[in-house]
Amino acid sequence: MAAEAVIRFVTILAAAMTIAAVPASAQTNDPNPDQTKTDCRNGTNAAGADCAKGGSDTKSGSDTGQSGAVFLPTLIVDLFPNPAATPVPRPRPAPAAPPADTQARPPPGGPIVSPTDLVAVQPPRAVVGDFVPDEVLVTVDGDAGAVQQIAASFGLQVRSQRQSRLLGSTLVRFGIPDGRPVGVVLAQLAADGRTQRREPNHVYSLQQAASIVNYAFDRIALDAKQASGENVRIAVIDTGIDDTNPALAGVIAGQFDAMPDVPIEKRDHGTSIDGLIAGVGALEGMAPGARIYHARAFEGGKSTMDVILAALDWAADQDVRIINMSFVGPKNDLLGVACRNARALGMVLVAAAGNNGPKAPYGYPAAFDGVIAVTATDAKDGLMPQANRGAYVFISAPGVEMVAPSGAGSDVVTGTSFAAAIVSGAIANLIHAAPDRSADDIEKALAATARDLGPKGRDNDFGYGLLDIKAAGAAKE
Repeated sequence: MAAEAVIRFVTILAAAMTIAAVPASAQTNDPNPDQTKTDCRNGTNAAGADCAKGGSDTKSGSDTGQSGAVFLPTLIVDLFPNPAATPVPRPRPAPAAPPADTQARPPPGGPIVSPTDLVAVQPPRAVVGDFVPDEVLVTVDGDAGAVQQIAASFGLQVRSQRQSRLLGSTLVRFGIPDGRPVGVVLAQLAADGRTQRREPNHVYSLQQAASIVNYAFDRIALDAKQASGENVRIAVIDTGIDDTNPALAGVIAGQFDAMPDVPIEKRDHGTSIDGLIAGVGALEGMAPGARIYHARAFEGGKSTMDVILAALDWAADQDVRIINMSFVGPKNDLLGVACRNARALGMVLVAAAGNNGPKAPYGYPAAFDGVIAVTATDAKDGLMPQANRGAYVFISAPGVEMVAPSGAGSDVVTGTSFAAAIVSGAIANLIHAAPDRSADDIEKALAATARDLGPKGRDNDFGYGLLDIKAAGAAKE
């Protein structure tokens, strides 16, 4: 009877994990999704659904998903999902795992946020997003032999493994060759003490939304003639770039391709982000003179968790001061640990809040503690209608209808992706002026000096308000 009871318990646990792992409603802007997309979102197609297609921040050009089937077990994160054509009203690190529902409360060392400053809302809901249907990511306590033993014990394939600097352990991407649901495999692996963290290989999305002069300098109180990020090292994790664009001449200090087996099809988004941060010439960025370390981790607007983690590790190895992450996806503990450890190393993390509308769930990595979540405003300081809302939104910055480098030329762009780039460039100015300024001090200064927009005090739409870099630069520690 005891054996039967154990069997029943394991069965119930596995079923519960399966239900938790399968996305209830993956984010999409396609009103008529085909069966392949449905299978991908539901995690039922383990044979190779084209999960790489998705929306993207919009440009006035064509930066939509790929039309051809590109199945890459290692690639699926959407950098910038498209907002609806017609606007529809629609968190800091702890030593262990970050609390699930406390994104609005920065940890010790971060800005002091009184709960009374926040607008009462429903409990935070993390994005329940897509994931590679036949893979799991696991950190393992042991060597290559232990990895092989785990694979043999649980009927898995070792598709990749590497030592992660930011995770502090071996990260293994296991394949599931027999079609078992991801939730079941995660439950099974939990019984092996050599596995430390077990997560789906989640899908993330780039945050671009399109549509004239770069008004950002004026709105954030940054004198274009004095702006400088000279020699400040900034990592950008994004699409490939067109490094022949005149705006990027001498800007790129290093490049890394986290998905070398995937042909580069799109270069617009990454080019725009780098240009807005540190562009030169006619399309000057916020921090001319900054050194950009660009990691290509997206294609067709998509990538996977393990690809992004590889890019983050590379960025950490470049000793950068700022990491710009203009993408959004579900909450993933591995990404949370990487962000927490990057922040502990003194890096300032900036991320797009998301373009999925007022009622959208929290988007990550922006909603992790220690990450500056940026929303987008227009030339009149109005909120971009498609912007995500929530207590995790930290600050506002221009991101609607701005001219930016794009491909070999330029384009008008809109989205929280681009607002994040403005903030990254602005922070580079602070670091250039005071190289010893810490990440915590910078974050506190941004919060204390932002120009209040919307309801009095911090709110779920604008965060602390519009970035004021002149005031932040003058703020005392």
